[in-house]
Amino acid sequence: MKNKQENKIEAAIQALISGNKKFLDAKKSGYSHQTIKTVPAKNGQNPYAVVVTCSDSRVPPEHIFAAGIGELFVIRTAGNVIGDFELGSIEYAVGHLGTPVVLVLGHNHCGAVAAAMEGHGTGNIKKVLDEIMPVISGEKDVDKCENLNIEHSFYRISESEMVRDLIRKGEVKLISGKYDIETGGVEFF
Repeated sequence: MKNKQENKIEAAIQALISGNKKFLDAKKSGYSHQTIKTVPAKNGQNPYAVVVTCSDSRVPPEHIFAAGIGELFVIRTAGNVIGDFELGSIEYAVGHLGTPVVLVLGHNHCGAVAAAMEGHGTGNIKKVLDEIMPVISGEKDVDKCENLNIEHSFYRISESEMVRDLIRKGEVKLISGKYDIETGGVEFF
């Protein structure tokens, strides 16, 4: 028999899956406007999932998962790279807000991964690429490089002692997926 937290985790994952299906259905029908659900400010925030994703403007998590205001705790960085600030934000969401699911969402045609594959980048973008390059070193297939980068971000999150402890207690589940910018579909790993 499942406990309350396992049900909460399962419901959060189902909300992501069904939200993406709603998004795909709306996209197929040519109807892109969604009713925005809002959470009153006085109630605080209670997101059902943390979504760590790329800053790419073609990857809008609230749309991809047909989520309203207050339903997702979104962290966006180029290449969905995880550093100390991102990890601290995730820890805040799972530790303070009680968010039960953390999703690392990469995508195809990722410019940060492509730049890392080509060894391009100067200034602060080089710091982002320096996080990606060792993970994809020697790999020539773009799709594999994108998946390796998603896997690396997943691993970086699992390095957090707080996140690991909450996973071990069954209070948090860490998952990953990849968004297809052409179709709008998310493949969950």
